[in-house]
Amino acid sequence: MKTIGLIGGMSWESSLLYYRLINQGVQQRLGGLHSAELLMHSVDFAPIEQLQHCGDWDGASKILIDAARRLEAGGADFFLIGTNTMHQVAPAVTAAVDIPLLHIADATAQRLLGNEVRRVGLLGTAFTMELDFYRERIEHHGIEVVVPDLHDRQMVHDIIYQELCLGKIDDDSREVYLAIIDRLRAQHIDGVILGCTEIGLLLDSRHTDIPLYDTTEIHAAQAVDFAFQS
Repeated sequence: MKTIGLIGGMSWESSLLYYRLINQGVQQRLGGLHSAELLMHSVDFAPIEQLQHCGDWDGASKILIDAARRLEAGGADFFLIGTNTMHQVAPAVTAAVDIPLLHIADATAQRLLGNEVRRVGLLGTAFTMELDFYRERIEHHGIEVVVPDLHDRQMVHDIIYQELCLGKIDDDSREVYLAIIDRLRAQHIDGVILGCTEIGLLLDSRHTDIPLYDTTEIHAAQAVDFAFQS
């Protein structure tokens, strides 16, 4: 079993999910008391959030480069960035280390293709919905990506940063998200990417009949698969 490296803390609420899902996946494979061989470097999210909203992606990338180098030095065989948004700096981070990155958008696209999804809605931070780094990565696989309108994108973004990253789960916010999903459904989508690793705290298949693709679950499952590849 390979040693998994995880850059977490963005936010730590979703890093908890990563840790649980990866360990559950390993235990399901091996049984008994088995768990993952995993290194986590959990960053302080507050400075990164400030750099994001200032548009200082170079500054943010330096923090993640340092984290990736620490994981590599600690013996990780590959690594994950436990957030969708910070894949904006994935090229700079991967260039700074020799171990491979499992890209969250590639993992998600592979799951979508496996389910024959060709047109999908995307919810995430404003950065993930509006910048090219994520949508184009999905679209490269031949999948059309649809995002909410500007007003809805802002509501999705605000709920992530003001509530979900703080562990606040609000029923009214869930209804806001479900209404936004209904508006996306009018554009003939086949499913919705939960393109922020915290959204799964708020929404799952119990709340809507449209297929939801939780990137945290997908990314963690791919990490387990990769850890067992020879």
